[in-house]
Amino acid sequence: MRRWPDSLRALSHRNFRLYFSAQAISTLGNWIQQVALAWLVYQLTGSAALLGVTTCATLLPQLLVGPLAGAWIDRYDKRKLLILLESLLGLQAATLATLTATGLIGPTTIVVMAAVHGLLNAVDTPLRLSLVSGFVDCRDDLGNALALNATLFTLSRFVGPPAAGLLLVLFGEAPCFALNALSYLPLIAALCWVRMAPTPRTSGSLRSVFGEGLDYILGNSGVKAMLLNVLAVNLTASTYAVLLPVFASKVFVGDARTLGWLWGAAGLGSLAASGLLAWQRAPKALPRLIFGATLVSALAMLVFAFSSQLWLSLLAMAALGFGIAGNNIGTNITLQSSTPDALRGRVVAAYTAIRFGFEAIGGLLAGLLAAHLGASPVFAGASTALLAYWAWSMRRQPSSAT
Repeated sequence: MRRWPDSLRALSHRNFRLYFSAQAISTLGNWIQQVALAWLVYQLTGSAALLGVTTCATLLPQLLVGPLAGAWIDRYDKRKLLILLESLLGLQAATLATLTATGLIGPTTIVVMAAVHGLLNAVDTPLRLSLVSGFVDCRDDLGNALALNATLFTLSRFVGPPAAGLLLVLFGEAPCFALNALSYLPLIAALCWVRMAPTPRTSGSLRSVFGEGLDYILGNSGVKAMLLNVLAVNLTASTYAVLLPVFASKVFVGDARTLGWLWGAAGLGSLAASGLLAWQRAPKALPRLIFGATLVSALAMLVFAFSSQLWLSLLAMAALGFGIAGNNIGTNITLQSSTPDALRGRVVAAYTAIRFGFEAIGGLLAGLLAAHLGASPVFAGASTALLAYWAWSMRRQPSSAT
């Protein structure tokens, strides 16, 4: 058997290798679509408020549907359910490409398509994350598998936006959406090829299954502290996803390529954080890293809000990407490493609901406020709020992060 480096040890498992390779293609396609959609919205309307509405439509279902989705997916075979979800997501991307290519796309249609994508992702995201444990045969490799899975997301976040910027300049938005539709095919094939026993199913009504998961979360102070930190970071720091097109166009007087570089810088920082976590073998050390990443996020936001130099803003974006990823990925590893298998779907669903749901709320508020106050003041205000939360949380950390 091939011996893999310690930082890649999860790849020694055949099922995870299949999933990892195919997911790399799918995640890259998703980032290309995300950047293309944000650029399409801003080009059609020039509205920062509509950017916030579109982001909210994409992410808010995670908060509204995600917790119930966790109780639902724990009652079914996760692999078969994921094949269905990936097929529907591919169909959504193909529809978006067709509408754009035929000129039938408009602000209302964009919001509707974003909402459809959000509803599907509200089930798909916790389903994928909770299924990762089934792709590795050794629980000691689960943390590494989750970190490598996050590395796919962050590497695509680094490569995808600049690639999307180039594709937008050369071909326009519709081909970007079409590429994303095609990117789901390898993942569907890989899920059909993996050899694994049906995942455990939880019996009982949806209400009782949901209640069991909620009782576990509310009764565990460490889990509550981790989830509160995820809420604070994504409500504030993740608003950059909504405001970057405004900064690229208004502050730096750039085009889609400028947006791609800014987004790519954040991706580079995220990649560094996920790489660091892939080496980590001591889950007990993660809470300190997570709360340190919160401070990095707040300070990077403050620098970016007041910077008028592109090079400095790129550095700030890299630091911000590192901070957000360190928080989110570290929390995911911590939760999944300590959660019983039977409850994993529900706990991961709570994490993704807060992670993406409050990013949606923060993005909506940031877009609406930026339309009246400007992007820089809004981003500066969000960084101040995150700094205040960090100071408060550090006073409580010894009792809550143990």
